[in-house]
Amino acid sequence: MQVTKTTDHILVVDDQKEICEVVQQYLSSEGYRVSAAHDGTGMRRVMGQDEVDLVILDLMLPGEDGLTLARALREESTVGIIILTGRGETVDRIIGLEMGADDYLPKPFHLRELLARVKSVLRRASTRAQNEKAAGVSARARARFAGWHLDLSTRELVSPTGGEVRLTTGEFDLLAAFVNNANQVLSRDRLLDLARNREAGPFDRTIDVQVGRLRRKLEPDPQKPTMIKTVRGTGYIFTPQVEVG
Repeated sequence: MQVTKTTDHILVVDDQKEICEVVQQYLSSEGYRVSAAHDGTGMRRVMGQDEVDLVILDLMLPGEDGLTLARALREESTVGIIILTGRGETVDRIIGLEMGADDYLPKPFHLRELLARVKSVLRRASTRAQNEKAAGVSARARARFAGWHLDLSTRELVSPTGGEVRLTTGEFDLLAAFVNNANQVLSRDRLLDLARNREAGPFDRTIDVQVGRLRRKLEPDPQKPTMIKTVRGTGYIFTPQVEVG
């Protein structure tokens, strides 16, 4: 079967050279351009020399770990990120997604599943860019709601009293998703997609954890939320009137 060529460039960052070689060979056979690095220094070297569309990033790396690198990547770019973890702990997955990763895959993994996730992350990134362009959403816009100010460019959130409230990458992405879709009922699947994360699995409560943390920062009484309301059996709705500009 003839492979459809693509210009997407994927960077595999793993200190196990065997994994890099296998993944590089497999994804190359699927038509992707693939590079490899074994630590943060190597990752930055590759990204400084060429544009990268997706980083497959192992959490257990020498020197800077994968979570630190994921945070740095998300602060500097919108590159897609899939994290690999051999620990299989829920907390690692949640932290990775909060740092801005789009998806995760536990080791050991099947190459076909990795390919499916690669395609999904790249497809969602493309769709998100098209939707933002069609909606005329500016990355430099500022949103105002219920006395709060959110700068979508600098990712700064200022409270009604003028104090700056720090947000993790995951919290910002989720709040931006709410702001851009105010007064719409959004399912967990939709929120995970809008917030740059992966599609929800049947037992994935990542979005609930992030909503809880946002409520503690935004709501006067997180136990009785008035801005981020739960829609039972469906998801959530962001109720404030939002002004963007």
